[in-house]
Amino acid sequence: MKRRTNVVVFSALAALLALAFAGCDGKTSGAQDKASNGSEKTYTVGICQLVQHAALDAATQGFRDALTEKLGDKVVFDEQNAAGDTATCATICNQFVSSKVDLIMANATPALQAAQASTNTIPILGTSVTDYGTALGISDWTGVTGTNISGTSDLAPLDGQAAMLNELFPNAKNVGILYCSAEPNSKYQAQVITGYLTEMGYTCKEYTFSDSNDVQAVAATAAGESDVLYLPTDNTVASNTQIINNVCLPAKVPVIAGEEGICAGCGVATLSISYYDLGYATGEMAYEILVNGADPASMPIKYAPQFTKKYNAEICDALGITIPEGYTAIAAQ
Repeated sequence: MKRRTNVVVFSALAALLALAFAGCDGKTSGAQDKASNGSEKTYTVGICQLVQHAALDAATQGFRDALTEKLGDKVVFDEQNAAGDTATCATICNQFVSSKVDLIMANATPALQAAQASTNTIPILGTSVTDYGTALGISDWTGVTGTNISGTSDLAPLDGQAAMLNELFPNAKNVGILYCSAEPNSKYQAQVITGYLTEMGYTCKEYTFSDSNDVQAVAATAAGESDVLYLPTDNTVASNTQIINNVCLPAKVPVIAGEEGICAGCGVATLSISYYDLGYATGEMAYEILVNGADPASMPIKYAPQFTKKYNAEICDALGITIPEGYTAIAAQ
């Protein structure tokens, strides 16, 4: 009888110990679940960059730096470059969706359009995109997309760029606007700045090429018919500035550029933004989405906070152009 009592007692103790360990195990598991869903979560961010050039590279770097500063090793980047091919942008973004990344950063308009086509659920942030209404096909643009997309715009004040052209070349008559016809945001910039320049008394003509193969020939035609050229923020232009400079410099036709990277390669002056700062702001938006649950549908597109008058000293010297006060020289490449 006594032996049976001891067996019962030991059995009860074993059951209690089992429950205790089960409770501890359940508590540990809950903590792990909380960690995996809370601040310790690792986020995977896909970056689709259209092409490699100074402006887009700087935007991507700013984006990475902002998220890395806030999340440290809790963020993993899958960075892909489409080498200027829009079809490759689509392939990259579809891969991101298949991999179930937490967020897609699309650097340049074709990358954004590819991301838009690939998913309507994964958050998407664009950067180096001039006009989101044009890029996304939104006719009644209000500043927010109402979808899974938001981001930052590289639109510089086109009225200010027109004023800069007028300040430097008041006696010019014909302005050629050179850009890639495959980039809708370039077309948008060309139309807007044409309005400003026409009001100032200039005659404007658009010169477009469909890809890099036509840049030299079209640039030569534009230089032959124009007193000064205007180049908007155009990715194909940015990738071919040396070709354009090899045409325009010998012809002594100055170029006003839409951004600093283009100006450094073939321009005399620009009213430019910092693409690094633009990318950094995009990274801050990504943090708000990933960690704080912000909804891209209601996040307004952000614009560069400041613009700087810059000039290319080497090309200005070669063309005998004197830059007035208030401009900053672009650092030598």
